[in-house]
Amino acid sequence: MTTPELPYRFFDLTVLRADRIGPDMVRVTFGGEDLKAFVSDGRDQRLKIFLPHPGQDAPVVPVDAGEDWFAQWMAVPAETRAVMRTYTVRDARREPDEVDVDFALHGDLGPASRWAQKAAPGDRVVVIGPSSPANGGVDFELPDGTDWVLVTADETALPAVEGILRWLPAGLPAKVWISVPHEGDRRELPTEADAEVTWLVRDGADALPAAVEAAELPEGTPYAWIAGEAGSVKAVRRNLVRDRGFDRKSVTFTGYWRRGATDDDLLAETLAGGTPHLPEDDEPGQ
Repeated sequence: MTTPELPYRFFDLTVLRADRIGPDMVRVTFGGEDLKAFVSDGRDQRLKIFLPHPGQDAPVVPVDAGEDWFAQWMAVPAETRAVMRTYTVRDARREPDEVDVDFALHGDLGPASRWAQKAAPGDRVVVIGPSSPANGGVDFELPDGTDWVLVTADETALPAVEGILRWLPAGLPAKVWISVPHEGDRRELPTEADAEVTWLVRDGADALPAAVEAAELPEGTPYAWIAGEAGSVKAVRRNLVRDRGFDRKSVTFTGYWRRGATDDDLLAETLAGGTPHLPEDDEPGQ
């Protein structure tokens, strides 16, 4: 099931463990012989997870991960083909080979959330993931000459923030805002960067855009990475570019989800708009 000439491939994986790490977050650890070929250097590395439907022992996926994998997947009847969602690699380890993926739970709103709440050792999934560092599945690209970094996220983008902070160079100033639904969602974020992290616990309204707008920011050349709910991302980006004069090219932004829309709603929009590949960042499920 491999395609060596491409920077990504299929990985047949099984659940090793599933741990509740917060009121609305489950960390699922995957293992498998295929992970020897898995390559990730952190940051906001994406992968695609294929999940089985209820009653299936394993997800139904294309024959191989060649360039036409998406057309092959689409050719399978919707009620049979695997459920596909995009997630961020929270961590990848060697000896043993393991990959962690954090699932933000949204009740019974989507198949990925339902699957994660019941995930148990031995459950089988298939992943399209990176087999080369240059795989197109990373958005956080620190430009030369950057003096400081701004990061905003909600709980759906928290795994990516963890990867980014672990990756940042020692001593680089970073201003970080993270919006979460519960006090218990706070966690330690190891980094060698000079990071100032502000946690915002939501009480109905999202306070993240207002917090960034009111903040006093450092001098120098910034790079911004913004991810989470699409409306919040748009508001933060507007403030940085229109009001504060950030260079548009120095702002990376991604809407991981949209208020009022389910995972299936967003996936339907993606499917109507064209063929996604591993580098795409416009699918639901983060």
